Amino acid sequence: MLQSEAPSSLVTLPDISRPALTSHPILLYKGGLFLGPGVFVAFESSVSEGRSVWHRKLAVAVILVVTLFRILYLFFLCPYDLAPDEAHYWDWSRHLDWSYYSKGPLIAWIIRAGCEVFGGTALSIHGTMMPAVRLPAVLFGSGLLTALYVLTYQSFRNDRLGLAVVLVALTLPPISVSSIIMTIDSPYLCLWAWAVVVGRWAIVDGKQWAWPVVGFIVALGILAKYTMGLWLFSAGLFLLFTPEYRRLLFRPGFWVMVAMAGLSALPVLYWNSEHDWVTFRHVAVQAGIVESKKNTGFRPFGPLQFAAGQAGVLLGFWFICLIAAVIRYRPWGQTPTSARFLWWMCVPTFAVFGASSFKATGQINWPAAGYVSGAVLVGALILEILRSPNPFTRRLVRWGMGFTIAIGALATLLAHDTRIPMLIVGPYVAQETLAKPTPIRTLDPASRLKGWKYMGAELNSIRAEIQKAEGQDPVLVGFRWDEPGLLGFYAEGHPQAYTIGLFLGIDRHSQYEFWHPNPIDDAQAFRGRTFLFAGLGDPRIGVAHAFASIDEPRIVVYRENGHAVGRWSVYTCRGFKGFDPKKRPGGPAEH
Repeated sequence: MLQSEAPSSLVTLPDISRPALTSHPILLYKGGLFLGPGVFVAFESSVSEGRSVWHRKLAVAVILVVTLFRILYLFFLCPYDLAPDEAHYWDWSRHLDWSYYSKGPLIAWIIRAGCEVFGGTALSIHGTMMPAVRLPAVLFGSGLLTALYVLTYQSFRNDRLGLAVVLVALTLPPISVSSIIMTIDSPYLCLWAWAVVVGRWAIVDGKQWAWPVVGFIVALGILAKYTMGLWLFSAGLFLLFTPEYRRLLFRPGFWVMVAMAGLSALPVLYWNSEHDWVTFRHVAVQAGIVESKKNTGFRPFGPLQFAAGQAGVLLGFWFICLIAAVIRYRPWGQTPTSARFLWWMCVPTFAVFGASSFKATGQINWPAAGYVSGAVLVGALILEILRSPNPFTRRLVRWGMGFTIAIGALATLLAHDTRIPMLIVGPYVAQETLAKPTPIRTLDPASRLKGWKYMGAELNSIRAEIQKAEGQDPVLVGFRWDEPGLLGFYAEGHPQAYTIGLFLGIDRHSQYEFWHPNPIDDAQAFRGRTFLFAGLGDPRIGVAHAFASIDEPRIVVYRENGHAVGRWSVYTCRGFKGFDPKKRPGGPAEH
């Protein structure tokens, strides 16, 4: 809709969607944008309300209170041990390097910093360094919430909407998990969100200083998770398909940003050049480019499985709202520039991983970066609907939103300690059998984070016996790449633990191959030593030739509310002689 005369009452706002290379201000008037003399572009419902200092202060208070609660939770209330990935990255942090087998170096640097700064406090209060490992995740989670608020206000100049987006984000279990568990997603999502914020300042608002800054943020993000490169892809698509901004593709600012982001490749390429390019082999398998046991061919229903997984993560209702927002704010016609920018910073990520699902199963969290801009689009859509003249639609959305927020808040609350819901479902859990010794694990989503501290105490007891009898500490060994970090973290003195899963033919390649000495490649450094094999498995057939004797296993069982949550076998293997490659069981390992 175009009007030849300017509206009689206008509200002048800071530019929220100023086309590049224009000098006149943009004025927001009720249902549209006044772009200049004689040009008024209307759209159905403005979500702008202007600044609200009260809502802004409330948002700051909410973020600060949530941050404080999460810190206190880690130090005093958290019942969970480190996740396998967390412990693996903690092991990386003890061997600082330019890059690692499957990821860039940022996660290791962050965990090392957390342990150096907060390790002593964590040990004195909690008894382990778990809070120190996870505290950076809390800070990144708060940074993500702050970025969501800033991005919402930046896009629609609505403090109330920004507060609403923050509050709803707090009810999404994936957001809460990434704000407590220290994996690569914690810094990655925070950096992606701030890259969108600063990128908008550069691209839409024309702030020249922002170009190198967003390039630096993207570089850090790539060092956390390689899929951060999709940010550049998304920004490029926005510029390419938005005519008034297309010329920025040929301006210095864009290429300065790309060059800054490209610096992240230097440490990764250097490390890989020294290690047979293993990261590229690993990523190729993960993405389905190379055939493997995980990727056995074309998966015609892969995208449906991908969509179902995203629907589950977003609690159904928010997934439907996201699809509706993507359709409502499609980047053509009279869609405001702010919404177009958010659309392009959201949809390509889902499209890439949705397409890759034809070949690879992937992981449910891979497209999580798309949630950032998607959350702001959904907030704008909900606000439009709640202002619509259709009472049935308004009522339907209110009920759906209220129910989903309640479910999400309850799930998020219970996720902080699953012993409570497991106590309720306990009477209905199947009986423990030799075939299924821990049936409750199928119901407890946090089971992988339980029992390792208990396991560490049992290992310490066995280690003390061996130390007293032999005068030397035994070597700790796990069966898979994700076990040595946990063994080393919870064993007294944090000894270096190893894995022989690669030799047994039950594991993929991992970072442990590149640290020396290790038992597989450097037998002479361990000859005659006693090994403690701990984890889920029985190594006796595969490693019997490598030891003078192997004791009967000790079974360690961790229980909660009377149910076995974790069960491990500990084998004492004496007189190490070295592994014979000719006696290696299983086929070749994959990446």
